[in-house]
Amino acid sequence: MIRDEIIRLVERALEAAQAAGDLPQFAGQEVTVEHPARAEHGDFSANLPLRIQGLARMKAIEVAEALRKHVPAHEAVERVAVAPPGFLNFYLAPAWAAAQASSIVAAGEDYASSDLGTGKRVQIEYVSANPTGPIHVGNGRGAAIGSSLALVMEAAGYEVEQEYYINDAGTQVAIFGRTLYARYQQLFGREVSIPENGYPGEYVVDIARTLKERDGDRYLRPEGEEGSPDLGKAGLDLMLEGIRDDLAAMHVEYTQWYSERSLMSEGGPYSEVMSLLEKQGYVARREGAVWFTSTEVGESKDNVLIRSDGQPTYYATDIAYHYDKFVTRGFDRVIDIWGADHQGHVSRVKAAVAAVGGDPDALDVLLYQLVTLKRGDQVVPLSKRAGEIVTLRDIVDEVGPDATRFFFLLTGANQTMDFDLELAKTQSDENPVYYVQYAHARISSILAKAEEESLSSEGADTSLLTHDAEQALLRKLLLLPEVVEKVVLDLAPHHLPHYAQELATAFHSFYTQCRVIQPQEPALTRARLHLLEATRVVLARTLGLMGISAPTSM
Repeated sequence: MIRDEIIRLVERALEAAQAAGDLPQFAGQEVTVEHPARAEHGDFSANLPLRIQGLARMKAIEVAEALRKHVPAHEAVERVAVAPPGFLNFYLAPAWAAAQASSIVAAGEDYASSDLGTGKRVQIEYVSANPTGPIHVGNGRGAAIGSSLALVMEAAGYEVEQEYYINDAGTQVAIFGRTLYARYQQLFGREVSIPENGYPGEYVVDIARTLKERDGDRYLRPEGEEGSPDLGKAGLDLMLEGIRDDLAAMHVEYTQWYSERSLMSEGGPYSEVMSLLEKQGYVARREGAVWFTSTEVGESKDNVLIRSDGQPTYYATDIAYHYDKFVTRGFDRVIDIWGADHQGHVSRVKAAVAAVGGDPDALDVLLYQLVTLKRGDQVVPLSKRAGEIVTLRDIVDEVGPDATRFFFLLTGANQTMDFDLELAKTQSDENPVYYVQYAHARISSILAKAEEESLSSEGADTSLLTHDAEQALLRKLLLLPEVVEKVVLDLAPHHLPHYAQELATAFHSFYTQCRVIQPQEPALTRARLHLLEATRVVLARTLGLMGISAPTSM
């Protein structure tokens, strides 16, 4: 990245200024650069003079002047200027910026890839909704964030595994099984009610009907008896099949679907972890329950592992699951993506990870806030009728997978978001995903027209790309590697759709100001076609990192 080259230039300038006696000797100062808000202040700006003026016992503007004198020459830098109160501003050379179009085209689908995570295995677990109901809108936000983050981390060199944790054991699954059996019996004419705490949704009736049509009365038992566990399992299998289909419709695919039942199997991670905690003295028995003495590892209170009725808590299975991630499977880093209602669970999971031999610093928990569905100014109720929710599939079927993913990614995970269904379907510049995809389609159309007229970018002289709109577009193309790194470091894929919109704006501005195909100026035509090829690469790459298609026509 050119940003890193600029940082090295500032570091070398500091060393040279100190060696020459223009600045006093001191060490340990990290150099950072930012992009100035205004173009007239350059492409990169370093505030090092402001940070070291106390150490240098000089005014920041004087430090900046001392550094400027010692900045080494670089082909990418046209000039370096000092700006009050003490900034060092770098201006890229237009010819160098233009030449990068060829590098981008040559890199193609690998543009903005890096070795940031090379040799590191990371697991990203997301959605993991109970298979007792369909995937809802909130789950969709987690799906978009997790899926896109996985794509970006792969681009940054990580070996990524995406996982869905199936809660196919425990109390809620048992309740689902009893509800399903009640609905199943009703289909055979029995007058039975669903459990008081059961699932009232119509989807349970649909599952029961499917099983009756497929298996007949196979699961029917004499009246008054409990239902067969096989019925509950068959129902969960159908629910999971629907969940897989709904997520696939949004272009979300997992490396592994991990069953809680396997976690709880004899000799599995759960029994292994309970024994480990016991051996390490982290287990106490009181009030008829088994407790994890988490106060010994920094928590404010102890937590129940096994209730007095003998049932393990959600926390206990979560400890076993994370033990399996870190110790058994040996991931270098684990990223859990949860809804904001799990916030109170974060610190105690980290405490448990430390207790069972994992590295709590290698566990990142990304919490995402609620989604409000809207049609223009009108809020769409998330519950359509008793027991029925607006599902993720409802959204995907209405606005399409591309708009669904883009809109879910638009807002930072730590902020609540509005999802405007009408806007997501609008074919106009007001719709951000349409705006970005249309830029790619328009470029593809221009390049196709050029090919029809036997025009190409072969032998392009990029030094001709001197127009302000051309240079602005080129500089925007160079930012994608930085965006990818920022997404990885901040675990914040929302940077991608914002960059995509900025890039589309830069392209549309170029298109308005610079005619591409000009028969009277073949050299300029070739150069601009080359710029379009580079722009298409970057737009497609950005869309691809979000799991969104790059259409060639619209």
